[in-house]
Amino acid sequence: MNSGGAAVRVVIAEDSVLLREGIVRLLEEQDCTVVAAVGDAEELLKSVDQHRPDVCVVDVRMPPTFTDEGLRAALVIREQSPETGVLVLSQYVEERYASELIGGNPGGVGYLLKDRVADVDQFIDGLRRVADGGAALDPEVISQLLVRSRRANPLAVLSPREQDVLRAMAEGRSNGGIAQALVVGEGAVEKHISNIFIKLGLTPTDGEHRRVLAVLKFLET
Repeated sequence: MNSGGAAVRVVIAEDSVLLREGIVRLLEEQDCTVVAAVGDAEELLKSVDQHRPDVCVVDVRMPPTFTDEGLRAALVIREQSPETGVLVLSQYVEERYASELIGGNPGGVGYLLKDRVADVDQFIDGLRRVADGGAALDPEVISQLLVRSRRANPLAVLSPREQDVLRAMAEGRSNGGIAQALVVGEGAVEKHISNIFIKLGLTPTDGEHRRVLAVLKFLET
């Protein structure tokens, strides 16, 4: 983590020589100290271990397979060198790894799409925030992770009150019983149940089974 107003010490991992040199020049113009600039994940891990930088800038795709070596190396750094910030650059959002990278401790981590890096001020601001233990997440990353979260937990689309009603349904309560337990009118309960069916994608063609299907979704989460 960077301290005070000291120059940010950076390790860059990017297999494209032109892009790597461009980032080096850009950072040096912004009074950052590039302690190493490497082209593969293995060298990245060695450089972080050797130099203990404030932050490393990591491309997602690097040799030898050009798939996810950079992200996997970033996860190793997060685990083994938590004091080093990790700023990942990517052409696209890799949801699974982004979620894993950010999950647990969102401090000292960034995930920016390369299209945004053209905005130098935004890039430098993000890098400094990550070096200082903060976060720099592309809006598209946040958007896709929220979608992933909703897919993982279908009940996330329900309001707290609707979740209370569904929980009572799972307990086997009738509409009257639910109304009594939640201290609301039966009309309100019926409206909540209707909303639950709609939000969970249970159509009228499912008939009376909708109630059972809704409860099954609750029990699966």
